[in-house]
Amino acid sequence: MRPGALVELEANLKALNLSRVARNLEVLLRQAKEAGIGCEEFLLDLTHAELQARAESRLNRRIKEAKFPLLKPLESFDFEAVPDLDMRLFRQLVEGEYIHERRNVIFLGRSGTGKTHMATALGMEACRKNYRTRFVTCYGLVNELVEARQERLLQRLIQKYVRYDLLILDELGYIPFSKEGSELLFQVLAERHEKGSVIITTNLGFADWTQVFGDPTMTAALLDRLTHRAYIINCSWESYRLKQSLKSKGGARNGLQGGDKGKTMLPRRKITDPIPGPEGDQREPT
Repeated sequence: MRPGALVELEANLKALNLSRVARNLEVLLRQAKEAGIGCEEFLLDLTHAELQARAESRLNRRIKEAKFPLLKPLESFDFEAVPDLDMRLFRQLVEGEYIHERRNVIFLGRSGTGKTHMATALGMEACRKNYRTRFVTCYGLVNELVEARQERLLQRLIQKYVRYDLLILDELGYIPFSKEGSELLFQVLAERHEKGSVIITTNLGFADWTQVFGDPTMTAALLDRLTHRAYIINCSWESYRLKQSLKSKGGARNGLQGGDKGKTMLPRRKITDPIPGPEGDQREPT
C-alpha cells in the first residue's frame, strides 16, 4: 500500500459513515494479510462487520426506546412450564407478521402465568426486527394521559403513542381507572385501531372489563376494536412463577445451574440470525 493510503482510506470510510470499520481497519488488514484473504473476501468481511455493528446499534436503540422495565428475552422463558401454550401460534407471533398486519395480541390469565414475560419477549423480538415498540403499564399510561391533558399536551402525547408499530399495555385490570382515565385510554386505543398493533396482558376475562372502564357501552366498543382479528391467548395454566421457583429450588438441591435442565427453549440467536417461523399452516386468529 502506497504511503498515506491507509490514512486516506480511513478518512473515506468515515465519510461514508463506516466509522466502525475505519476504527478497526489496521487490525482487519493485518488479519487478512496473515490469512491470505483476497480482495473480494476482505471486502465481504468488512461489509458483514459493518452490518452486524449497525444491527446491534439499531437493536440497542429500539430496546432503549421501548422502556422495558426488565429485559426478558425468549431464551429466558421456560416453555415446559406452560405446556398448554400453542407453540405453533407463539412461533408465528415471534416472526412478527401480526405487526405488519396490524393485529393485536391479548394475554388473558391469572397473575404469575408468564403473561408479562411473553409480552416482553415478543416486544424484544419486534425491536430485533426494527419495529418501533413501547412497553407501559396501563396505569402508567393513564397517568401520563391525565397529566398531559392538564398541561394541554394531550394530543401530542396521543399521537406519540399512535406512531409506535407495537404498543404493549401491561397489567390491565389490576387497578381500576377514573372516568377520565378510562376515556383517555379508550381514545389512545381507538386512534391506534388498524394503525398499529397492541399487546395487552390482563387478569380479567372480557366480561369483567367493565370493572376497569366503568361504562358498559364504551367497554363494548373498545373490545370490538381490540378483538377484531386479534390473537387471544388464554393463559389457563398454573402459576409460571411458582413453577420456576420450585424448579430453581429443586435444581439447587440437585446441583443444577439455574434449573435450566430440560427446558424447552427457542434457540439462542445472534442479532443477525433469522428467527424461526411457524410450523405448518398458519392458525386462524381467535
